Amino acid sequence: MNDFNRTPFRFLIPLGIFLFASFAVLSSMMVIVEAGNVGVVTTLGAVQPNALPEGFHFKKPFIDQVEQIDVRLTASHAQATAASKDLQSVSTQVTMQYSLNGALAPLIYQRVGTLKKVSASLVEPAIQECVKGVTAKFTAEELVTKRELVKQQIQEALSHFLDSTLKEKGLSNAVVIANLAITDFNFSTEFNRAIEAKVKAEQMALQAKNEKIMRVTQAEASAEERKLSASAEAYSTEIQSKARADAIQREALALKQSPEIIQLRSIEKWDGVLPRISGGGVVPFLNVGDVPGASPMAPSR
Repeated sequence: MNDFNRTPFRFLIPLGIFLFASFAVLSSMMVIVEAGNVGVVTTLGAVQPNALPEGFHFKKPFIDQVEQIDVRLTASHAQATAASKDLQSVSTQVTMQYSLNGALAPLIYQRVGTLKKVSASLVEPAIQECVKGVTAKFTAEELVTKRELVKQQIQEALSHFLDSTLKEKGLSNAVVIANLAITDFNFSTEFNRAIEAKVKAEQMALQAKNEKIMRVTQAEASAEERKLSASAEAYSTEIQSKARADAIQREALALKQSPEIIQLRSIEKWDGVLPRISGGGVVPFLNVGDVPGASPMAPSR
């Protein structure tokens, strides 16, 4: 035992204890705030007013604790079922993107809690309340056709609701809304069937209208074709009539100017057969000049 006290090993145990205690003290004096977070310092349970930014910091050993509060953009999802203006049951799923104001992180932690607590006790109930209030202002059909307007009104209602709620706790602008998205509308089975029937009826009406337009177009094209054909035929008839009239007029003028042509045409039509007379007696002589279209023959020499 006396030999152990004389050796250097008797100093190792106190040195080890000292080093361990020093390490524990130094560790409790240092803190690293992660990126995207702020540190809320509590001293023996009391929240300090100033938040620690991200990075390395010193604190009072053992009595200071640092709670890291996420101030990055986050999202809360909520589903609310309500009646529309036309008393249709509508289930709406909404996602709100928001972040906490880092400068107010100590007060938020003190009066509401961590980010998870803020989402569960403040944001999600606010979404459900505002969605129900806005849904009642629109019919089920308008919720779909006026989706952007519905989204805008829900977001405005959420901002007003959160501001008024946080203002009562002295936390104005503690929650910053970045965006809101309506992820889905779910309607009752009866309403979905009615929508399908309406869409089908509209499609059939559109098809009938298109078929009617096609038939009218075809009829108009056929009538135009007949009109063009009749115009062409009338034009051809007019040209032919004018040609015949011109020919007749020229022939009449020629006959008027040369009467001998009438006699020539009569001779051209005569077949050379003399008229026959029944009964006895001498065949009478006919004056060739008396025969229509014949000219007297010149006497032979």
